[in-house]
Amino acid sequence: MEHLYEKASASAAYLKEKLRFAPKVAVVLGSGLGDLTAGFTDTQEIPYADIPSFPQSTVAGHKGTLLEGKLGDTPVLAMEGRFHFYEGYTMKEVCYPFYVFKLLGIETVVLTNAAGGINRSFEPGTLMLITDTINMMGTNPLIGPNDERFGPRFPDMTEIFSHDLLDLARSVADEQGIQYKEGVYLGFMGPCYETAAEIRAFAAMGADAVGMSTVPEAMVCAYLGVKVLAVSCITNMATGIQTVRHSHERVLEIANQAGDRMCRWLGEVTQNFETAKST
Repeated sequence: MEHLYEKASASAAYLKEKLRFAPKVAVVLGSGLGDLTAGFTDTQEIPYADIPSFPQSTVAGHKGTLLEGKLGDTPVLAMEGRFHFYEGYTMKEVCYPFYVFKLLGIETVVLTNAAGGINRSFEPGTLMLITDTINMMGTNPLIGPNDERFGPRFPDMTEIFSHDLLDLARSVADEQGIQYKEGVYLGFMGPCYETAAEIRAFAAMGADAVGMSTVPEAMVCAYLGVKVLAVSCITNMATGIQTVRHSHERVLEIANQAGDRMCRWLGEVTQNFETAKST
């Protein structure tokens, strides 16, 4: 994407005129996980189509709007629909919203996704706190000319997911009695589901779950200096582990069923980000 800084600046300027609050937190809603915004108050929707240079969602279960609201007293922006490499977007376009968020002053991003379970201790409906990632998408969102106004040419990925936010999420889950697992998320290009042979290879590499998003977004946030917390909803077991064929409809069904637990968990976590920031 040419003139990325200028385009992102124009998008941010448009949003600053529309937004009523000054959010420091953005949430990305994965397939079927739209219920996470049920606890928002003082909401307004901004269609992606109205935001200059913003891509458009094309996948079922992704609404295609930016929702402004509050969780308790915390102003939040929620992406009701994300962009995927398999839709035909470039990686810069997939991650474009995060450059805009950086210019808006967003300090923390919460990523959610629907994923396939590779770890055999998982089952559909399991919530997995992502502790690390493996990039098997065949490319990198930071390829191309670098603009130092956003971040360094060679960004460090040691703490791609904030240790403070991981500790906060663990603490809140324990307090609320929410069951969860932890693991490594592997990003796969898609749009086809993985083969059984690929899943065996991914398991040998140390992956616990696989999906078609999140990895490039987390990498760009780390590059931008934005803290990230990420949670997967395991909606199916991966090919070769489950015996039934995959379907996007089933993914949405399981994600909707697990939405209440994820909503309670991440809603409470989001309202306590200031506590994590001060520790």
